[in-house]
Formats: sequence, structure tokens, C-alpha cells
Amino acid sequence: MRDESQFFKGLGARIKRLREEAGESQEDMLTHGYSVRYWQKVEAGKPITLRTLLRICRIFSTPMCDVVRGLDRNPKTGSRRYR
Repeated sequence: MRDESQFFKGLGARIKRLREEAGESQEDMLTHGYSVRYWQKVEAGKPITLRTLLRICRIFSTPMCDVVRGLDRNPKTGSRRYR
């Protein structure tokens, strides 16, 4: 479970960076159908579905592989966490 938690925390940080790089606020996510509270949870590392991730990638015109690449690696050793 710890690895899963770390994965979603890293994913949330990347999603936050995408939003900020796009010049969008959390309030702007309302126009995409997300409440501010939900968006805050996503950026804080709340687990999301694949469908939600795909939708977020479409919003920011970013390939999903770029968003998740490397999140399965241990930051200390660089080795994969999931097999």
C-alpha cells in the first residue's frame, strides 16, 4: 500500500505542475467539470481512475505515458517498485 500511496502522491504533484504550467487555477478546473475540492484532493495524491487520468491528460494535451513515466521507481534506488 505504501508504494501505491507514493505513486498517487507523485501523480498528484505532476498533475499540479501541468495545471500551473497551463496557467490554470484550481478554480479554472470547474470549467472542465471538476470541483475545486476534488481537484485539491487529486493534487494531494487521492487515487484516481484511469478514466479520470485520461481526461486530465486530454485537458492538458499531454500523453499519459509522459505523466506516469517513472512513478513506479523507488526515488532512492531507481529500481522499479512494481513487477
